Amino acid sequence: MCKIEIPLSVNSKYRGEYYRNFRLATKKSGNLMLFAADQKIEHLNDDFVGPTTHQDDSQPEHLFHIADQAKVGVMACHLGLLAKYGHFYRSIPYLIKLNGKTNLVPTKQQEPISKVLHTVEQVVDFAKNSRLKIVGIGYTIYLGSEHEAEMLAEAARVVYQAQRHGLLSVLWIYPRGQAVSNEHDPHLIAGAVGVAACLGADFVKVTYPSKASKAELKNIIKAAGKTGVIFSGGSSQEPKDFLKTLRQQIDLGARGSATGRNIHQRSLPNAIRMAQAITAIAVYNYNCQAATDIYLGKTKFSK
Repeated sequence: MCKIEIPLSVNSKYRGEYYRNFRLATKKSGNLMLFAADQKIEHLNDDFVGPTTHQDDSQPEHLFHIADQAKVGVMACHLGLLAKYGHFYRSIPYLIKLNGKTNLVPTKQQEPISKVLHTVEQVVDFAKNSRLKIVGIGYTIYLGSEHEAEMLAEAARVVYQAQRHGLLSVLWIYPRGQAVSNEHDPHLIAGAVGVAACLGADFVKVTYPSKASKAELKNIIKAAGKTGVIFSGGSSQEPKDFLKTLRQQIDLGARGSATGRNIHQRSLPNAIRMAQAITAIAVYNYNCQAATDIYLGKTKFSK
């Protein structure tokens, strides 16, 4: 069980709420298994229909089935989707993604910007009325965009407001724009997690620089300080390879996992087992072989 440090930005009357939300989201471990279900805006239908994607993924409810049966740390999604399906899936801890944009407009046409779709106040109101387990909020920043200053200011506000109400905050930070020559540069990603620390985020989700050395990856973790680093899962991989990479990330100090396509593009039974295998490593510190056996159905995940 981890020691939970409550940020000074949390209102005194919500300190207990923050403590409970942190314990629930991280399963008392301090590590976050984030099931990324926000891609229906970000990638439109590209991630949900295709030759390598199981037909189960064509329906939005597939995401809720997975999160419910796999017992993920949190399911990150937009408020509107949750409003339609949440009353059937009350046991899932949710993280509301506050902003989002599609991938239709390329960077060469317009510098990336993503503005809030819902405010923290609306999330708090929705949580009270719905009585769902909403434990936090998420927000994306495109560092290096000409609109960077606008997103940084908005992110600072939503992190502060969320923590005031006892909610966790997770920042997605991606260096992107015409000023960025290599968005996978580990030194630049270390700078991005440092920005998250300065904004007070509890966790930061960044791209995994797969070609980085162990020393460069450790520098990314160090730059985040007390903000937990979770690397994005990226496009679908072979399960064993994915789990091996995740085990390496945790060994270097990553504080969990943020995975979407590598879970939801599979059939429901495979997606559930994959989510459980990821949780086994990211939250409960299983070794790679034990987690692979969970995915293959050789052993049952009972946490």
